Amino acid sequence: MTAFLETAGHAGIQTSSPWRKRLVIAGTGLILPLALFVLWWIASARGWLPEQILPPPDYVYQTARDMIASGELLYHTGVSLRRVVIGFALGASAGLVLGISMGLSEKVEDYVKPLFLAFAQIPTLGWIPLLMLLVGIEETLKIIIIAKGAIVPMTLNTFTGIRGVSPKYLEVGKALRFSRWQTLRLIVLPGAVPSIFTGIRYGLTHSWTSLVGVELLASSEGLGYLLVWGRQMFWLDTVIVAMIAIGVVGFIMDKGLDRTETLIQRWKRQEI
Repeated sequence: MTAFLETAGHAGIQTSSPWRKRLVIAGTGLILPLALFVLWWIASARGWLPEQILPPPDYVYQTARDMIASGELLYHTGVSLRRVVIGFALGASAGLVLGISMGLSEKVEDYVKPLFLAFAQIPTLGWIPLLMLLVGIEETLKIIIIAKGAIVPMTLNTFTGIRGVSPKYLEVGKALRFSRWQTLRLIVLPGAVPSIFTGIRYGLTHSWTSLVGVELLASSEGLGYLLVWGRQMFWLDTVIVAMIAIGVVGFIMDKGLDRTETLIQRWKRQEI
C-alpha cells in the first residue's frame, strides 16, 4: 500500500511539474510589465510628468473602454488585420514558390538568389517613397509593403528547409521510382515543413510590423493611423491604447503560431 501511494505521488508530481514550470515561466514574464505599470502609476500619481504627456492608467483604461464600446478600436483593428491577411497571403505564397524553386534547382538559385539577397537587404519601409510614386498611397501600397515583409523570411526558410532534407530520403524516392511531383509531395515538402512554418511565423511578424509602419505614413484607417491621429491631436491616451492593441494582437498571433510550430516539431521528433 505504501509503495502504491509513493508511486501515485511520484506520478502526480511528474504530471503537475509541466504545469508548474509553465506557471513559473508566465510569472517571470509578467515581472517586467508589472514593474513598468507600477512605475507608470507612481509617475502619474506624483506628477513627475504632465498629464498631457503621461496620462494616468485609469484614464487610459476609461479611454480603452469608450473606444471598445463605440466600436472604434475594433474597427481599426479589423482594418489592420484584413490588410495583413491579404498582404501576408500574397507574400507568403510568392515566398513559398520562390523558395521551392531555388531549393530544387541549383540553376534557379544561381540566377535568382544574388538578386533576391540584394532585394532583401533593403528595409521594407525603404520601398515606400518609390512605391508611392508608382501606385499612390491607397490600399495597393499597403498590400505590397506587407507582402514584402513576408516574402523574405518565407523564401529563405523554405529554401533552407528543402536543402536540409536528408539525401537518404531522396535515395529512397529514387528506389521507389517516384516521379518529380511525388518526390516533392511525399518527401521534400514534409521534410521541410518545420522550416517552412518558421518562415510563416517570422513572415507574419514582419508583415504586422510593416503594416503598422506604412499606416503611420500613409493611411486614414488602422491601428497605425490611430497612433498618428492621437499624436497630432495630442491625445496620448489614444496613442497608448493603440500601442497596447498593436502589442496584444501581435503577441496573440505570435503565440498561436509558436504553439502550432511546437506541435509540428513534436510530430517531427516522434517521426524520428
